[in-house]
Amino acid sequence: MNEHISMRVNSARLSGNKGRTVRLPCKVLRLSDDIAIVEASDGGQVEIQRKNVDMTATYVEVIGNVVDASTIKAMATLPLDSEGELDMQLVNDVIELTFESRFDKLFPRYKDT
Repeated sequence: MNEHISMRVNSARLSGNKGRTVRLPCKVLRLSDDIAIVEASDGGQVEIQRKNVDMTATYVEVIGNVVDASTIKAMATLPLDSEGELDMQLVNDVIELTFESRFDKLFPRYKDT
């Protein structure tokens, strides 16, 4: 089952997931042709390698592979825009809860190798 997991992470959690597929809820700050700079739910900035991946919404969830502690190579994005602002502190609180051992049965994780 691990091959189908894509955990939600914030910028602080990227370093422990190099080479893995993750989901990063974020706010788009800047776009260029193949790169986007986003703000993760914990306030950290992440570079998104986004060749042929649409990021036109203000808030998106990036699904991609972690290149390093501050870079994700995007495979796809999901728009998260709603009426007004997205409560990124609440998003971050939920992300951090998913890493607590008391929720192991609810949120599958990568097995460390």
